Amino acid sequence: MGNAPVNRVIEDFEELPFEDKEYVAELIQKQLTEAKRDQLSQRAKQTSQNLSKGKVKQGSVEDLLRDLESD
Repeated sequence: MGNAPVNRVIEDFEELPFEDKEYVAELIQKQLTEAKRDQLSQRAKQTSQNLSKGKVKQGSVEDLLRDLESD
């Protein structure tokens, strides 16, 4: 991704009145929060699928350390 679109957005943002800057900042923060929520949901689904397929091991920290030492 090139920086030109980002630079253009920043330049346009700088031209906005203060109230509009606040609104845009709040809107972007909400969209970012939603994007993070969606990403977390996708990771949880993938983890659940991996668990059901047997691709994931379960155990205690001691089990993990034992497993790492055996490699």
